[in-house]
Amino acid sequence: MRFGTPDDSWRVCADLLADPAQFDRWRKDLAVWLNEHYDGNVPDRTTAGYVLAWYLQVPAYLGAILFHTARRVPWLRPGDLAFRLSGDRPHPDGIALLSAGFVCLPEDPAAGTPEATVVRDEAALAGVLRARFAGHAREFVAAYGPTTRLGRHMLWGAATDALDSALWQTGRMLGDEGAGVAGAALVLPELIEPFTSPSRLYPVHGEGRTVWTRRRESCCFHFALEGQRACATCPRVSAAEREKRVLADS
Repeated sequence: MRFGTPDDSWRVCADLLADPAQFDRWRKDLAVWLNEHYDGNVPDRTTAGYVLAWYLQVPAYLGAILFHTARRVPWLRPGDLAFRLSGDRPHPDGIALLSAGFVCLPEDPAAGTPEATVVRDEAALAGVLRARFAGHAREFVAAYGPTTRLGRHMLWGAATDALDSALWQTGRMLGDEGAGVAGAALVLPELIEPFTSPSRLYPVHGEGRTVWTRRRESCCFHFALEGQRACATCPRVSAAEREKRVLADS
């Protein structure tokens, strides 16, 4: 994550949403990569599911990282974010914040600066993150949805997955998975439209240990590639099979 973009290889989210044909080009580049790494045809639903999840990770992870590390929520409007695609697999490998404004708690050291907007407590801050991410996702769904055959529930299920997973994985990557789980529960405490569920994280106990997992609301359609199976978090996988697999992989 960085502030500002260094060169023209970065894509401002607003520019992409203003020209949805860019999503078709992204999916075609992805299809080429998938065809090189998997045998057989690459289904349209797989490229649609990948790009859907990858794009939503941009506002989700940026919001989650600042919420976890600093208890701040930046602007997440499409014009405030940019990302860079990897030179190999065409997935976002860098995220840039373009706006200096943020929302924070009263005890934040920068609470009195012009860039800061102060809210009363963590629940209010979580609500700001939820609303700002939903605002970006709403614009994305309007632009991306007509380019695919994915339904509205699938699109908003992917948005729910992106936010829930980003909060969890941020805590995990930074060495405090419990804080990530707690952050997800704070931001998605119950079913709040337009999201399709509260946080789906839950613990799995076995072999003297506890691991966390979740049931996805959407599907990336990775299983549709030749020789692949559904991810452990896929809604197509039973709870028993999911728990077996996450314990084996942890």
